[in-house]
Amino acid sequence: MFRECKSRQFPITTKFFSPVYEKLFHVFIFIPANSLLFLWRKNVPMNNFYQHKTVVITGGSSGIGKALVAEMVKQGANVAVCGRKQAALEAMKNELNAKDVFTFVADVSVESDCKAFIDAVIQRFGKIDVLINNAGISMRALFRDLDLSVLKSLMDINFWGTVYCTKYAYPSILENKGTIVGVSSIAGYRGLPARTGYSASKFAMQGFLEALRTENLRTGVNVMWVCPGFTASNIRNTALNPQGQAQSETPLNEDKLMSAEEVAARIGKAIAKRKRTLVLTTQGKLTVLLSKLVPGLLDGIVFNHFRKEPGSPLQ
Repeated sequence: MFRECKSRQFPITTKFFSPVYEKLFHVFIFIPANSLLFLWRKNVPMNNFYQHKTVVITGGSSGIGKALVAEMVKQGANVAVCGRKQAALEAMKNELNAKDVFTFVADVSVESDCKAFIDAVIQRFGKIDVLINNAGISMRALFRDLDLSVLKSLMDINFWGTVYCTKYAYPSILENKGTIVGVSSIAGYRGLPARTGYSASKFAMQGFLEALRTENLRTGVNVMWVCPGFTASNIRNTALNPQGQAQSETPLNEDKLMSAEEVAARIGKAIAKRKRTLVLTTQGKLTVLLSKLVPGLLDGIVFNHFRKEPGSPLQ
């Protein structure tokens, strides 16, 4: 006749109550108390969350990655960053005056590089608490025009780079009940024209992370993905054209986009709150919503939006 109520959030026992009183207890005390506790936790400041934690960031020499490095240093974390060019990593450290940041030259599309990077981080700091899979590359070309090597490059960096780093960091993150983050895109919710490879890689990333999150519901590991929307960064400058070369220009007015620093600050808070997903910008949130409610209508809206871009390949 008696049952015990078990909760990780609020371990109050009801084994001394009869079934009737137990239901009343749940309705008027237990549920409100848990709700208040959830709200309190949701608003806990980040003041000490990152203290003594090791945060690993891939692709941290520019854009959102560099802003994430600055944010995590400010929060007091031990920060490790990888990038493909030593000069760019050194320039990032000098610009941020972050001499204690650990840098490592690695191409995330190469599995052995990812393993070497993660091994070096653990050797340096002894553990990994947070892995932010930020390294990524975009493209702008119609599928009919592009070389298939472009799609392969995007999958290797955006998807496989996430898989490789997550695989080798996972044992330490599991031991420390840490967090795995994927910096994805609205293109991971809604396929974007002239960005077939980019959309495919981000859909793959989010599918991988969602499955991994579900596997870890009872392990203490939090898995989340972030969709920044249109953000001021250099990802459009480095986006690949049909021949697989950087287009070296952006079709957007970067000054009107959310700053990389604001994105990094919001990601930092989301990690501390152990969120599932983070979708940024009004346009991004609206796109995700409409893709679920009226996907057919959104086809035309998205087509017309990208057709108006300067130099758009869409006709």
